[in-house]
Amino acid sequence: MNRSDAEREIDRIRDAIDRVDEVIVRLLNQRAKYAIEIGEIKGVLGLPIYAPEREQQVLHHVEKTCEGPLDAPTMRRLFERIIDESRSVERKAATENQ
Repeated sequence: MNRSDAEREIDRIRDAIDRVDEVIVRLLNQRAKYAIEIGEIKGVLGLPIYAPEREQQVLHHVEKTCEGPLDAPTMRRLFERIIDESRSVERKAATENQ
């Protein structure tokens, strides 16, 4: 591969990454919508937002389904952050529904 081909390949791969990022953003927002729905229901039922057993189930599922190249601990850390942000929107929805 010559320099010109390599530069075109980088551009192609970066474009592909941009498309993947767009999908990730849409999926994360869909996940947040579900968290809002859960928060609204928890608000009505008076349930706590923090559900450690459910979070452990989610993290276990993520680690179990991770096929790489990111390893399971890395994926777990990413999802811990996603869960934290989801809990935040869930909490807001719960308090708005009381």
